[in-house]
Amino acid sequence: MEPFLPERARLLMMGSFPPGITRWSMDFYYPNFQNDMWRIIGLIFFNNRHHFIEGKKFNKESIRHFCSEKGIALHDTAAKIIREKGNASDKYLQVVELVDLARLLSKIPLCTHVAVTGLKAAETLLQVLAGKGFEQVVTLPGVGAYSTFYYGTRPMKLYRMPSTSRAYPMALEKKAEYYADLFNRALSGLTPIQW
Repeated sequence: MEPFLPERARLLMMGSFPPGITRWSMDFYYPNFQNDMWRIIGLIFFNNRHHFIEGKKFNKESIRHFCSEKGIALHDTAAKIIREKGNASDKYLQVVELVDLARLLSKIPLCTHVAVTGLKAAETLLQVLAGKGFEQVVTLPGVGAYSTFYYGTRPMKLYRMPSTSRAYPMALEKKAEYYADLFNRALSGLTPIQW
């Protein structure tokens, strides 16, 4: 999938990799209808977990508009993967090629926050940061916390967020608390989020 990089993006959210296309409810990020990313964002910003849902699908155009308006970019931490079991589980996801993070960040010059959505995405991005173009030792932050790294001279914060997969054992409302804190920090100047 092509990176989604709104010009005014201040936050880059990165997952591990989408499941097989048979599980998609739309052709965009977090497409699996069983994934709660868009329910969490609906709850935080609209006090309605169903805000981005139409029937049994997510509303792609509404999501794209929302992300563009708020300054949220989206991509994966891996460019190529193998799903060893053919399911959506990151446990059986083998990374073949890492994402070119420097290329992404060069296209969104206002971005100062990167959030990884789950442990596999966090571990994969730490490999990217230790590799060519970064050569930095960055520690794995705790859930909801961040570590600092640099893209050239630009200071960046790497947030580790809870997975939005339903397989991750945390209530949707608790995940929303973590994500609300991220959005309030990364998207400065927003109206305070209340729900």
